[in-house]
Amino acid sequence: MAATAGTSRGVVGLLKRGWNEIPEVIASSGIAILGLALGVSGLYIYYSKDGDNKRYKNEYTVYRPDDPRVKLIKE
Repeated sequence: MAATAGTSRGVVGLLKRGWNEIPEVIASSGIAILGLALGVSGLYIYYSKDGDNKRYKNEYTVYRPDDPRVKLIKE
């Protein structure tokens, strides 16, 4: 099948053709990529702010008040 002069090639042409033929799949793929990006950024923020704080809940630990790890403990 020969390509006409007005069609574009590459990723843009593939997306245009896909949007014309299967718009549900293209739209849901975009939403899925957005959801994955939001999930990864949420996990990054969760772990960077010490959200997984289970190490203090499993065993009895005593810290002195001047220990810098005290400010990370959540009540």
